[in-house]
Amino acid sequence: MTDYYDAIVIGAGHNGLVCATLLAQAGRDVLVLEARDAVGGAACTAEFADGYSVSSVAHLLYGLQPEVLNDLGLKPELAADNLGTIALAEDGAHVRLRGDVAQGVSDADAAALRTFRSRMRRYAKLLARQMNRPPPRLGSSARGDLLALAKLGFDIRRLGRDAMRDFLRIVGMNIYDELEECFESPRLKGALALDAVLGTHLGPRSPNTILTWLHRHSANDGRLATPVGGMGNLGERLADLARGAGATILTGSPVQRVVVENGRATGVETADGTVYESLTIVSNADPKRTVMDLVGTRHFETGFVRRVHNIRMQGNAAKLHLALDGLPAVTGLEKRDFAERLVVAPDSDYVERAFNPAKYGEYSPEPVFEIVFPSFRDPTLAPAGKHVLSAIVQYAPHTLRAGWDDGARAAFERLCLDTLERYLPGLGKRVTSSELLLPADIEERYGMSGGHWHHGELTLDQFLFVRPVGGAAQYALPLDGLYLCGAGAHPGGDVAGAAGRNAALEILKRGKGA
Repeated sequence: MTDYYDAIVIGAGHNGLVCATLLAQAGRDVLVLEARDAVGGAACTAEFADGYSVSSVAHLLYGLQPEVLNDLGLKPELAADNLGTIALAEDGAHVRLRGDVAQGVSDADAAALRTFRSRMRRYAKLLARQMNRPPPRLGSSARGDLLALAKLGFDIRRLGRDAMRDFLRIVGMNIYDELEECFESPRLKGALALDAVLGTHLGPRSPNTILTWLHRHSANDGRLATPVGGMGNLGERLADLARGAGATILTGSPVQRVVVENGRATGVETADGTVYESLTIVSNADPKRTVMDLVGTRHFETGFVRRVHNIRMQGNAAKLHLALDGLPAVTGLEKRDFAERLVVAPDSDYVERAFNPAKYGEYSPEPVFEIVFPSFRDPTLAPAGKHVLSAIVQYAPHTLRAGWDDGARAAFERLCLDTLERYLPGLGKRVTSSELLLPADIEERYGMSGGHWHHGELTLDQFLFVRPVGGAAQYALPLDGLYLCGAGAHPGGDVAGAAGRNAALEILKRGKGA
């Protein structure tokens, strides 16, 4: 059986669905093939214990680009918006952050935060403008590329001479030095440092962590939200929009290979042997999986394959899900505080020490955490009177030096629970069930090479003009008819939708069959 479509999208993650919707809205006959039985990719909701559901990987919505929402006519249904951050302290002297306001710090630090946020907001807005444009090709004399470069230069110059120099000075720097220069409060510095390293193989002292901090705050000023029903609700809404525009979505249909004939992509073959034909194949999978597994290296030049092979994308963040029979009573926290984001990052040195073992293939003896209790504002996620805890845990390397056997997995989970108990006393007694997803589990379940959420580190050598690599930064791979639309393409990860939107615009600009 062979069917023909104007475009085939591999993967129904959020970027794939955004891309499919925009192509379908433009009149293209689009097929989306998803390996799993549910849409949304890593932005999904799943039950991990009887009656307890959680957003499996991404659990906070903060990066969804306004341009994507406008183009799709989408307004997510939110259970909570503008969450605050509480930096937990063992003695109950917690620091609270919401936007530009800090509580539990000195007056000097409270004023310094307003100044820091105002300054960084300008740079994040600059970054946001680039995120919603396909990057120009370096060295190209094409009018479109020259115009895009001119726009980038104008955006930077528009900052003003002093701010432009400051931006160019700090964008490749580490966040640690900047925080040391600006603030006194250890917990304030720890909370801000955590935002720069979540989901990465970087520590606060690593270069480029100001870039990753700005990337996180480049949409909606980093405003934190949770959708009703978890992140899976957003995936379902995007799928409904794609279907409404005319796209066909087939779940439980893993793509086994991209069909290549006479030097161009001409279709895909699924695991059951079904072939679907198209002259436009769009992969929401990561660059390595797309090039190495789905297409095959023999269809690309050796230098390009080497560059793809060298993309740094070793995941270092685990997810911990706990089913609770109630909330713990914690000194310094009121019940309503469980509606906010809680972090365990006592200071930036703690975060850096947590990262150090991961450099050598070991997990952190004192991990850092981003914690939410999504059931507090969305009771559909747990039985009545009970709760769910969802935590990002860093650092847990994809490849443990001694191997992630059952013993190592159990030891790390026990370590996580013990650390949480120090900051949320009484939590352990409330746990009735748990789930730990290591980077290798995320890789297996969601098809992300290395279990890296961003499909590759967000560093200057893997950003903008060179994301994922030179020769593929404008979404088109060096194989006619083959494109990327996922987090491995510009502008990178988070539940942003920008990569899917940009890829669709690029494909439409090239015309059918290009």
